[in-house]
Amino acid sequence: MAAATLPSSEQPLLTPYRMGKFSLSHRVVLPPLTRQRSYGNVPQPHAILYYSQRTTKGGLLISEATGVSDTAQGYTDTPGIWTKEQVEAWKPIVNAVHEKGGIFFCQIWHVGRVSNTGFQPNGQSPISSTDKPPRSVAGMDDFSPPRRLKTEEIPEIVNHFRLAARNAIEAGFDGIEIHGAHGYLLEQFMKDNVNDRTDQYGGSLENRCRFVLEVVEAVCQEVGADKVGVRLSPFLDHADAGDSDPEALGLYMMEALNKYGLVYAHVVEPRMIITGETLQTPHSLLPFRKAFKGTFIAVGGYKKEDGNKAIAEGYADLVAFGRLFLANPDLPRRFELDAPLTKYDRTTFYTSDPVIGYTDYPFLEEV
Repeated sequence: MAAATLPSSEQPLLTPYRMGKFSLSHRVVLPPLTRQRSYGNVPQPHAILYYSQRTTKGGLLISEATGVSDTAQGYTDTPGIWTKEQVEAWKPIVNAVHEKGGIFFCQIWHVGRVSNTGFQPNGQSPISSTDKPPRSVAGMDDFSPPRRLKTEEIPEIVNHFRLAARNAIEAGFDGIEIHGAHGYLLEQFMKDNVNDRTDQYGGSLENRCRFVLEVVEAVCQEVGADKVGVRLSPFLDHADAGDSDPEALGLYMMEALNKYGLVYAHVVEPRMIITGETLQTPHSLLPFRKAFKGTFIAVGGYKKEDGNKAIAEGYADLVAFGRLFLANPDLPRRFELDAPLTKYDRTTFYTSDPVIGYTDYPFLEEV
């Protein structure tokens, strides 16, 4: 452990920030991290410890991706929030975060075609913007051909997001993050590599973004724009979802989201690729950051040094640290003390064990 605490002037990540109506004590964010330990799609009691371990007073946490309906699933044991049982199961988890003074947003998602019939009710086909399945994703290749959503079916899916947002607020969450990234359903509409529709949801950039903006509008109407953020990844081609002009897509979405007055945009760095490793790229999030009027959260391969730099230079308001926060539940404290970091074990990211690789990462005083 380092002998002295670094002054906040040298640690922009540890300075306070006002995110809309939320007062944050620091700028280190826990982003959504799928952990596959919600057996039967129901959050479990071990998540109480997991999230409370990573909570600091005035710190922002975003839940793991949480399904909006029984058609939204594509991975084993990921949580949902479409049933009463799921809502009740989330309540003690949210309460544990609030008891420690944390601010907790629920990320809601639909995986779309990144699924197979085994995850779908009655063995039906996954839904998407298209009838083309993705290629393999991080070693997964068991995808069923999706069913192209009919135009008249889309309002029902929008309503699923709205109801999930309502349920999340009922469960006690402070806000909602809409998952519009990583090749899942909303991005399957946004990106021209996937969207081959000829109706009002396909073709032009405006048409391809129509669905996600209808979801944003519905969720804002349900819970209030001051409690809504959106996650986007224009540059990524995760789940075989790329776009021919990601800069134009990102800028269009920033300008469109400004009209709703969202509390934040959470955007993935272009340097991130499917394996989660960093890659040099000429692209930057800075144009998006300049265009968006709310809080801007950057995520993707950050370490303490470049996180501090991003805040100091105005590149982002907040920085999310995924793998580092997973393996270091007291990450803000370690940053403050310039303490060494525990290395994460990738082999336990997605196992079902309720302890190993989940709640057994040590705190500084245990090292």
